[in-house]
Amino acid sequence: MNQSSQNRPLRPKPLQSSFQWLYAFWKFSRPHTIIGTSLSVLGLYLISIAVSSTGFALTQINSVLGAWLACVCGNVYIVGLNQLEDIEIDKVNKPHLPLASGEFSRKQGQIIVILTGILALALAWLNGPYLFGMVAVSLAIGTAYSLPPIRLKQFPFWAALCIFSVRGTIVNLGLYLHFSWLLQNKQSIPLPVWILTVFILIFTFAIAIFKDIPDMEGDRLYNITTLTIQLGPQAVFNLAMWVLTVCYLGMVIVGVLRLGTINSVFLVITHLIILCWMWMQSLAVDIHDKTAIAQFYQFIWKLFFLEYLMFPIACLLA
Repeated sequence: MNQSSQNRPLRPKPLQSSFQWLYAFWKFSRPHTIIGTSLSVLGLYLISIAVSSTGFALTQINSVLGAWLACVCGNVYIVGLNQLEDIEIDKVNKPHLPLASGEFSRKQGQIIVILTGILALALAWLNGPYLFGMVAVSLAIGTAYSLPPIRLKQFPFWAALCIFSVRGTIVNLGLYLHFSWLLQNKQSIPLPVWILTVFILIFTFAIAIFKDIPDMEGDRLYNITTLTIQLGPQAVFNLAMWVLTVCYLGMVIVGVLRLGTINSVFLVITHLIILCWMWMQSLAVDIHDKTAIAQFYQFIWKLFFLEYLMFPIACLLA
């Protein structure tokens, strides 16, 4: 092999079919975050119906779909921008991602990120002021998280704050205000929404610190400071588990004290079952096995998904 061929940059792998492109785009969008975003839209809509007692109407479908599309586009913008700035790190931590693997070129990634960002803002603007405010603030924080020179992901405290402020507070309160505005033109936030918001806020903090455990190798190589690097993987794993335990015990206490218009029996039983299940799964995790840690991280996201189903059901059953 001559010197010129050795120095020639690697070209992106050609995508041979539409299916391959769509599959690459699916990976690029980080499916677990898309599912979480979709369920948060559905969950907050169901809670809005339960609190307002207006009931479901076919005329509301367009508004719900509009909010969902705006949020999904915003989600793709945020995770896509993060991948654009982390290509070299992802070659170590997440080589399966399209930019790291070469399935997408940097130019393709930039086009997707720009288009989804514009679409998110346009769709939100068309659907209402609360949705637009929520999407705009989320995109601004997501940009500050990934993009130099700010790049808040370099700092453990600010990185965690970005993640759980968007997922925990801005999305929940913003979506509820949007659906409440659509259903009854009211802007007050009832107790059940505050309860869910606090739960998700604390839960997302656990996600934010746990996500860096399987990425420790690449983060250390590229000088990204995380709690995992500072404290060690075992300490962060234990901290995340106890944070999640506080979340579920908090919901049990809410059920026992009968706070808000929530079905207490359903709330207590479901959250105790999930808490026991989580600890049983954690006992089988080998902290030194990157694959096992990554699988448990995805399991935590599944628990996150479940909350956006369980809590609205508890409100609807009240």
